[in-house]
Amino acid sequence: MARTLRVCMAQLNLWVGDVEGNVDKMVQAAIEARDTHQADLVVFPELAVLGYPPDDLLLRRGLPGKVKDGLTRIRREVSGIGVIVGYPEYTDGGIYNAADVYLGDKRVAKYRKQKLPNYGVFDEERHFAQGDKTCVFEMAGLTIGLTICEDIWEPGPTADVAKAGASLLININASPFHETKHEQRNQVLAERARETGLSIVYVNCVGGQDELVFDGDSMAARYDGQIIARAPTFEEGVFLADVPIDHVANAKPAKKTDKSMEQLCWQALTMSIADYVNRNRFDGVLIGLSGGIDSSLVLALAVDALGADRVWCVAMPSRYTSELSRREARAQAERLGVRFSDIGIEPMVEQFGDALAAEFAGCEVDVTEENIQSRVRGTLLMALSNKFRYLVLATGNKSELATGYATLYGDMAGGFAPLKDVYKTLVFKLANWRNAQVKSGESPVIPQAVIDRPPSAELRDDQQDSDSLPPYETLDAIIRAYVEDHATLAEIAEQGFDGELVKRVARMIRHNEYKRRQAPPGPKVTARAFGRDRRYPITAVYEDI
Repeated sequence: MARTLRVCMAQLNLWVGDVEGNVDKMVQAAIEARDTHQADLVVFPELAVLGYPPDDLLLRRGLPGKVKDGLTRIRREVSGIGVIVGYPEYTDGGIYNAADVYLGDKRVAKYRKQKLPNYGVFDEERHFAQGDKTCVFEMAGLTIGLTICEDIWEPGPTADVAKAGASLLININASPFHETKHEQRNQVLAERARETGLSIVYVNCVGGQDELVFDGDSMAARYDGQIIARAPTFEEGVFLADVPIDHVANAKPAKKTDKSMEQLCWQALTMSIADYVNRNRFDGVLIGLSGGIDSSLVLALAVDALGADRVWCVAMPSRYTSELSRREARAQAERLGVRFSDIGIEPMVEQFGDALAAEFAGCEVDVTEENIQSRVRGTLLMALSNKFRYLVLATGNKSELATGYATLYGDMAGGFAPLKDVYKTLVFKLANWRNAQVKSGESPVIPQAVIDRPPSAELRDDQQDSDSLPPYETLDAIIRAYVEDHATLAEIAEQGFDGELVKRVARMIRHNEYKRRQAPPGPKVTARAFGRDRRYPITAVYEDI
């Protein structure tokens, strides 16, 4: 009879810094794995005791004691099941990204992460020392290997585990989501399984953490690369995997995810909103609802994330606000059942104009006057936020932030920016996807008239985004090549784009780094996001490099 190990993948939403709360969750999950699933082993994510990424929180002098107490609690309160738990290990030689293996109240193995990622959103070499030893341990008559996250993205550590005699590999992770991460994980896990001939259990966390969102997607791969168990994306829970140890041909493959890229991104954005708002203890969110597609999309996301009773929309029309914008903003708010306020800004804008009239004498009207309107709106939203503890959600998208087509201290004002890493072309795709989810006969969540209209900031007469920017299909392709692929201007032009346009877009991206540094955080959903993921100097001279 073929041997299997019954493993529970504890895909948990853990809060950075909340050692006691995280340990509470872990103890409950271990008991569920033991009593409900009769599992042999429960596996928790990378740095589960503290949460990921902890960044400079690791330097707090009071933290090592809390971590030690948390590990003691797990050993004391969990019995009858093997436990693998990630945590920061403090030693005289530094801090290690480590994991312990407990059987009963005994630690039978300890592992220190060998491959420390130091690219993109990761900065582990800043805090962690590098491990240098392979870890295998005995359990249920099996030899099991243990690695942490990045260790599996390179063949070395997994090959060493196989050489040490393991028949199964456990890999614990804190692997953030982006739009192609699902396919990348599948490929890497299958490659390592086939290379080593080992079945692999891959456990990831779930939840929003500032500019990152973790999608779970925990899974088990058979020794031939076949995925045989998979936890759902963006769902917290304890998920069972019966993992074959011997090479047998009758293991049942796991069902592949049937979620579209739009659905995965929607789940990432709503989870990030909910976790950011709730964990920072805001009562709800405020949205400046303009009648445009960006704010309409943010409203729909916020309602799905928090519920209509915690969402407050404010229309702030000026003389340039169209009747369509006024009508559709109110209609969407009514359709979704959220609180709606209408505060006209024209008197305030006129007062600014009067106050500045002497200083502006002899100057032509230009973007300055447009930005005053946006900054009045930002001031109103922040005043309401201060008074009522509602977080302002900024509504700008990645295309706007890339090119500077956004007003600092105006529409960029806010505490969280859900669309910060969402290209304008994806904004339209998400809006259409969400409308497709409504039941037959119901009104669309996002008004179709808002989706169909030409995009406009409505800060002057007859204004359209196309007055200042190329078509978004073209713009987004250039931004993606320049920002995500690091392509030179010549390489981008060779893809069929006008060379002068490529230079103009690149110039806008370079010259607006100072704005992006002052933008609120927002969740990463593409391969390279502004903020934690992409760090460029503000003051620098670089052209076609």
